[in-house]
Amino acid sequence: MLRLCLAAPWWRDAPGGTAEQLRAVAELYREDHPDLDGLRRRAAVAVGLDPASLPSGATVLTRLAERSRGPLAEVCRVLGHQGEPLGPLFGQAARPGRSGGVA
Repeated sequence: MLRLCLAAPWWRDAPGGTAEQLRAVAELYREDHPDLDGLRRRAAVAVGLDPASLPSGATVLTRLAERSRGPLAEVCRVLGHQGEPLGPLFGQAARPGRSGGVA
């Protein structure tokens, strides 16, 4: 999860997005955080990670999307703050009465 946040800190805005939408979200995030690369490097070093070993945002989101659809997604439910399972991150609409994001 830490690598996800360092590689693609805008990931919470990504659920259900197409590749084009995800690029747009990333660009907007970079506009709001012009020193993103410097902040990312400092944060990685602070927690003992080599900044050069961090995966790209695209790689992290691909892995996240794959895992959200695989067998692991069936046995690992993410619960919201009220204890109800949240909807899937990618590829499917959230069920009625459920949030579509991750708490």
